[in-house]
Amino acid sequence: MPHPIPEARRADVAAALVAAFGTSELDAEPVVLSGGLSGARLLRIRLGGVPYVLRLEAEASPYAPPARARTYACMRAAAEAVLSPRVWHADPAAGITIIDFIPQAPLADYPGDGEGMLVELAQSLRVLHQLPPFPAEVDFLDGVAGLIERHLAAGLLSPETTAEVFERFQELRTLYRPRPADLVSSHNDLNPANILYDGRRLWLIDWEVAFLADRFLDLAAVANWFGQDASGERRLLGAYFGREPEGDELGRLRLMRQANHVYYGVIFLIGAAAERPGVRLGGDALRGPSLEELRQRLRTGGLDLASWENRIAYGKARLSAALVGMRDTTFGAALAAL
Repeated sequence: MPHPIPEARRADVAAALVAAFGTSELDAEPVVLSGGLSGARLLRIRLGGVPYVLRLEAEASPYAPPARARTYACMRAAAEAVLSPRVWHADPAAGITIIDFIPQAPLADYPGDGEGMLVELAQSLRVLHQLPPFPAEVDFLDGVAGLIERHLAAGLLSPETTAEVFERFQELRTLYRPRPADLVSSHNDLNPANILYDGRRLWLIDWEVAFLADRFLDLAAVANWFGQDASGERRLLGAYFGREPEGDELGRLRLMRQANHVYYGVIFLIGAAAERPGVRLGGDALRGPSLEELRQRLRTGGLDLASWENRIAYGKARLSAALVGMRDTTFGAALAAL
């Protein structure tokens, strides 16, 4: 079997270990961990009987050293606030980080009916959003518009299939602008793969797209996963603000929930199209499993997003959910209230 650390990266890894711990001697051979869709290699290493996670960014990663410098700075800030595992080493040029290893329990093991998890996530976001401002990057809605253009150029789905959802998104983009007070240090990619449960508390990980953004983006991501109905939205905002929602706060959350759906939908479809250039999906291309069905399969481990077909299904389900939300009367009312 090939060594878990590619030969071309071993000198940099040894230097990182010496910088972090004063030695490059490991207790045993690293163990490969399963990761997300970024292409980074995650390894569990052990020094002096203590486990850590060594992350090696993919050589073809879109996150060049300047972008990694932002990512690593945001990750360190979150770790110092005890929102994320401790950072022992982070080298943007080499694309190497070493953090504490968090023994992971399934999110489904979190006690209660989900209320406690929703409250803890809301409180974690409140702490995150009070950190000194992260660097500013692209406006989120403008960024999603750019992703839509890339998706359309790839031609995976016919333009007619997504015309309505993208037209409604453009209306949202035109009318919605973050208020200055709502621009806060944000994670921007909160999903179950980036939330660890250690049996006692939650940890936020993977800060690749962290930057200064509208607070309602992180809140929308949590709502889309953990507080999906109207009562869940109110509980989330109540725990986050420490009071009942006021003014257009609930409406802004609902609008950003649809933007969140569009974002994940096009991200998954862009990735799938790049993997199989030239493939065209005909017919009623948004038809497929519902987002709720896919969520349930994700929670129980029954959906492997490494599968091309499953990523297609998930991307389409996200766009379908956005279309349903945008057709709802609450969407138009929230836009009118801006």
